[in-house]
Amino acid sequence: MRTTKGTRLKQVGLVLIGIIAGVALSLNYSAVAQRDVSRLPLPIEDLRSFAEVFGAIKSNYVEPVADKKLITGAINGMLTDLDPHSAYLDQDALKELRVGTQGEFGGLGIEVGMEDGFVKVVSPIEDSPAFRAGLKPNDLIVKLDQTPVKGMTLNDAVKRMRGKPKTSIKLTIVRKGEPKPFEVTLVRDIIRVQSVKSKLVEPGYGWIRVSQFHEHTSGTLVRHLNNLYKQGPLKGLVLDLRNDPGGLLNGAVGISAAFLPAKALVVSTDGRTDDARRKFIAAPEDYLRGGDEDYLKNLPAAAKTVPMVVLVNGGSASASEIVAGALQDHKRATVMGTQTFGKGSVQTIMPLGNNTAIKLTTARYYTPSGRSIQAKGIIPDLIIEDPAIPTVGLREADLDKHLVNPEGKAGEPATKAAPTAKPAARPEGEEARPFTPMEFASDKDFVFQQAINRLKGLPVRLTPQQQSAQAPAASALVKN
Repeated sequence: MRTTKGTRLKQVGLVLIGIIAGVALSLNYSAVAQRDVSRLPLPIEDLRSFAEVFGAIKSNYVEPVADKKLITGAINGMLTDLDPHSAYLDQDALKELRVGTQGEFGGLGIEVGMEDGFVKVVSPIEDSPAFRAGLKPNDLIVKLDQTPVKGMTLNDAVKRMRGKPKTSIKLTIVRKGEPKPFEVTLVRDIIRVQSVKSKLVEPGYGWIRVSQFHEHTSGTLVRHLNNLYKQGPLKGLVLDLRNDPGGLLNGAVGISAAFLPAKALVVSTDGRTDDARRKFIAAPEDYLRGGDEDYLKNLPAAAKTVPMVVLVNGGSASASEIVAGALQDHKRATVMGTQTFGKGSVQTIMPLGNNTAIKLTTARYYTPSGRSIQAKGIIPDLIIEDPAIPTVGLREADLDKHLVNPEGKAGEPATKAAPTAKPAARPEGEEARPFTPMEFASDKDFVFQQAINRLKGLPVRLTPQQQSAQAPAASALVKN
């Protein structure tokens, strides 16, 4: 939500259909003690101005406005004017956040933002209605059924796209390269996020993909590792975090702890309060919730030493950046792909009365070596891009009011990937061609194949586009 009542603000953010935006963020989802604000000085003159505006609206606005609506709008305005990730959570939003962190929710299965007044597709969730219908990153949704999106808030658009399972909604899509809008009808469903997938690619080489971080992701990863090792010892493992928007902070600590030595530093946070200044290590107290059993006790011992490659791209954000940064700093894995999203802040859920809460940015997080990822991201050890896998077109540094990186301006990759060629326009009158998502870890997944080459000690190749654009630097790149 990027609007106050009567004032229109630019709206850019990540919101998951059926989930509040928090699923795509690093959430510190624990209740925190409320600070004693009674001792803080109050800006009397500013509060007087607020009261005058409130009174003017109540007395003179063209239609009666409920007090609750005005107060809620003022709270929204205070929070959304801070940064893209702070927000007020009403009863419905808070309930959906709690459900979403458990990895199951209702909706279309799509992450969206706002651009120029239209809903912009950030990424469809794997195996969701949106994914199966062929929606692509950067698609613009201009109509919901017959209602134009222009003029809606992002929250209003999200509510319209939600609904009971088995009900349908028609989306009108504008896609770059297509000469005119086209329609897609989606059937709403219960989205059960399969956050971990794995397979034995060939004897001795495994692949594990983490698509999101929710409550059960770390424990699920351990089960997948055990299944891989039941098929024989591993010579190499690919941890695939591409297009992973993040999730719970303790999930990121748990995944990192699966591959790091006990009590190794995973991530640290720094903010204004004592609660915001913390170090998270590879220990049960930092990755378990409540009385949960320590799932890492069942981890194959060889998982701590197996050679690893971590795959990332511009859609890797938040919790996935924590994992990639931790494994990179401890030299536990080679990070391959393209520069990540750069979402390096922590949001804390602070409960209010009447089953509402605020989601407030309380800290920046830092990799074990002290690097801030905010608005910069993780720069891979080997920079290589596959144009066949679309990623998010914008990054944290592009978001309105984003927090700056305390170390200075957002950095650029050491070697830029060649730009993807623009798609040819479809001839007038020809139907839109369905988009078939590429299967990760397949023989068509170029970056994955190079990860396997890396693990085998074979040369890592660049795409033809990169070779032509980076010829002077190519030899240095693959030897990194």
